[in-house]
Amino acid sequence: MRYGLAGFTSSISGLWTFVEIQEGDYVSFLYGARVFNLYKVVKKEALKGADKLPPWPPITFKMSGKTYYFPFRLYLEPIRDMNEPMVRPEFAYVAENLLLRGGYRKTHFQADQITLHAVSQMGELSNHFTEELKLNSYESFQPKLTWNKSLESLPEVFYFQELILQSIIRHYLSDIHKLQDFFLKIGLNNLKGNDFEVLGEKALPEGHVDIFVKDAQPVGTSRKIIVEVKTHAARIEDIIQLKDYMRELGAECIAAVLIAQKYSKNVLKKARDEGIFPLIYFFEGIETQDAYLFEDLKKKFAIGGDRV
Repeated sequence: MRYGLAGFTSSISGLWTFVEIQEGDYVSFLYGARVFNLYKVVKKEALKGADKLPPWPPITFKMSGKTYYFPFRLYLEPIRDMNEPMVRPEFAYVAENLLLRGGYRKTHFQADQITLHAVSQMGELSNHFTEELKLNSYESFQPKLTWNKSLESLPEVFYFQELILQSIIRHYLSDIHKLQDFFLKIGLNNLKGNDFEVLGEKALPEGHVDIFVKDAQPVGTSRKIIVEVKTHAARIEDIIQLKDYMRELGAECIAAVLIAQKYSKNVLKKARDEGIFPLIYFFEGIETQDAYLFEDLKKKFAIGGDRV
């Protein structure tokens, strides 16, 4: 609040937050079952040697003994001042995720447009002026991802993990044209991409949906499409899990999609028998021995039809 600055740890969760949240996004903060303030992200930066830079000292966790510091930083513009309890009905989407997750298990999650519209009317316009955090000298870096474990060097190079793949797919589907093409691939030709929003992880009593596509402004009904993401080969268990999610969401869940690197013949047959749409993902022109920027991976990412 003092510096208009948010920091995230030198871990895969910190990197995930850094690549997920974009400049221009709006963020609020949860603490003690209350929602604080609304900010706009005006800049992102990853800092070298952040263990020696203010404002946060490194932190060591007792359970693991691991020490983390805060190289991944968001610069924030205060938009609204507020201090609201989570029990407000406007926060139902947020509260449900927290409850079913069992608390603050992850660094962040994405609220829907309805929540943002509600928050934009709470509290009052901010007149809070943030201080500039003065750093004598520092270097910034752009984090990279690799499939070559020997190249991993935290926090500058991370081994590619499913969290990152989920984020790439969410960003990919957030492009209206690509979302429209996705609808065509799963046979939903009548849907319009402009009517939908693509959200990150959605908690359900049965588990967590990796990507949640839903009507941005539901009228009468709220259509939902659930997407499960697997970095490697799909399994029968993934099909069963998706089927459970569909059953739990009911008739308004109009499709379930599994995106994986490959499928065996048995898994492909099981998916089709259960009404699950199996798709494969790939990166065009990627050498698995190299390291890549997140933005470059987004550009090279593609979704195709199923493949054994």
